[in-house]
Amino acid sequence: MSQDSPAQLEPQAPVSPSAGLPEGQLFVESLDIEAQGIAHRPDGKVVFIDGALPFEIVSAKVHRKKNNWEAATLTEIHRESPQRVTPGCPHFGLHEGACGGCKMQHLHASSQVAIKQRVLEDNLWHLGKVKAETLLRPIEGPAWGYRYRARLSARFVHKKGVVLIGFHERKSRYVADMQVCKVLPPHVSAMLMPLREMIFGMDARETCPQIELACGDEVTALVLRHLEPLSDDDLGRLRAFGQQHGVQWWLQAKGPDTVKLLDEGGTPLSYSLPEFGVTMPFKPTDFTQVNPHINRVLVGRALRLLDARKNERVIDWFCGLGNFTLPIATTAGEVLGIEGSETLVARSRENLSFNQQGRPSPLAPTQFVARNLFEMTPEMLVADGVADKWLVDPPREGAFALSKALADLHQQPELRGTWTPPRRIVYVSCNPATLARDAGLLVHQAGYRCTAAGVVNMFPHTAHVESMAVFELDV
Repeated sequence: MSQDSPAQLEPQAPVSPSAGLPEGQLFVESLDIEAQGIAHRPDGKVVFIDGALPFEIVSAKVHRKKNNWEAATLTEIHRESPQRVTPGCPHFGLHEGACGGCKMQHLHASSQVAIKQRVLEDNLWHLGKVKAETLLRPIEGPAWGYRYRARLSARFVHKKGVVLIGFHERKSRYVADMQVCKVLPPHVSAMLMPLREMIFGMDARETCPQIELACGDEVTALVLRHLEPLSDDDLGRLRAFGQQHGVQWWLQAKGPDTVKLLDEGGTPLSYSLPEFGVTMPFKPTDFTQVNPHINRVLVGRALRLLDARKNERVIDWFCGLGNFTLPIATTAGEVLGIEGSETLVARSRENLSFNQQGRPSPLAPTQFVARNLFEMTPEMLVADGVADKWLVDPPREGAFALSKALADLHQQPELRGTWTPPRRIVYVSCNPATLARDAGLLVHQAGYRCTAAGVVNMFPHTAHVESMAVFELDV
């Protein structure tokens, strides 16, 4: 019997899918979180390719080299992906001056969702060593005209003799020359060119760097950031534009706390959650979800997963202006909303009072408190009292301190006393990496199982991944 040589027994390095292709051509294997195609050179070196899609064979121009990876831009497609589509916006692309607001318009909408689902699963496993028992069906909605919140830059460009208003160019500080925007509501997209002309005609055209958009169900509000006091003529121009285009103008002289209506009165900004008979008034600088169509579905699913009953107490962490809290108060027995911003806590209390009026059945007893949720301790958690269920909806930083405090209480029973942890947690996330980190704590150190997880396509055509996960106490 012959013996294998040592060389035969050594594991062989995986062969790159690009091996065997003509020189310079690359096989794209997958897409990363920034919507860049990922390929490997025959020697194994990773290449990130802007504009390339999975399973395409492409050529690319390298613009950055490191020891173990390269960054490149697509120059030619030799074999095209069946999921490649014609972008819906003329300002999307790899060309000079292209808008950087979207990254995935060249990929079919359903494939975008599938890739985001994979990003969520990969993050949960690789960062948190967590695998959801059930994958939730992705929440999807309109792919165009969905963006009811946006921060648009405004610049007077001397060389061109024009004012530009829009998102920044790809990988640039320059403002893109946008004449339309397909992800903004159609009436706002149609307003871009008239808005540019109006700002160009203002005395303060060089000192108005930003316009923030906030659409409610009935009102379109624009917040003009101005670095110097506006002249009477400029105020007149704003009023005339507002009347012509149905815009409610707000002015911001300094920080967000200086925002005020140009003219008092008029219909207040608000959005509704019809499934729960709730209407949420808000100010244009308050945090609200960008996509109201998806938000309605998101709140509905979150509450069905939470399944709060009339005999249960629920805590809504990072409650904002009450987007989840008030719907929870239609089904639970008692609700506590906790938020870091004093301003949003005040707004949530106003919204609670507003929604208690004229209801066929009253809302559950509900309180709101302000607290720094990034400095939570086990003692603070116990002081908030026992809750049957939690809803957690943190910003991109996640809820590490909260998850850690819960884990500490699980591992140190002497800290708990009579306090008991929630039986169920519904976690709504806008960052799969911090969700995965917190999920790792909840599952491996706090005694929970991840029973379900899925993506929420809040931002179609962008690489932004929103998601939701459910954790059950493992008893």
